[in-house]
Amino acid sequence: MSAPKDAFDATPGAVLFACNFNRVRSPMAEALMKLAYGKVIFVDSCGLRADPEEAGMDPFAATVLEELGIDAAGHRPKTFDMLEDDSFDVVISLTAEAQHRAVELSRGRAVDIEYWPTFDPTLATGSREQMLDAYRQVRDELYGRIRRRFGRVTTAGG
Repeated sequence: MSAPKDAFDATPGAVLFACNFNRVRSPMAEALMKLAYGKVIFVDSCGLRADPEEAGMDPFAATVLEELGIDAAGHRPKTFDMLEDDSFDVVISLTAEAQHRAVELSRGRAVDIEYWPTFDPTLATGSREQMLDAYRQVRDELYGRIRRRFGRVTTAGG
């Protein structure tokens, strides 16, 4: 009798989320992943480019994370080149541009590359509440996808 497929799926030790500027989508995914799995999985995020005008997380992104009790005030955007370590088991790109860079990063390495096309909520228009709703939708979609992808994480001996 063979074991079910997921019996062989190991919990990754390190996950990287990537987008364009590391101010909205990838830091939101990082924060949500840490909320669910931060004690078991190392999580980081980065972008392709740094915007010298922007030193922190997008204010709307920070606001919708705060609604879940996540303090994102300490987030500082970084690029692939600024990562302290690039040894990740899974790299999840949230934009097509970041997907190309993730594929380059993975050359010659044992890393799973996934592409999760994610709407850019900074493109939303309307009232403040309408814009926040666009960010909430991205937050909730990312969190749902993270939970479906990583399921119930178990630790050795646990």
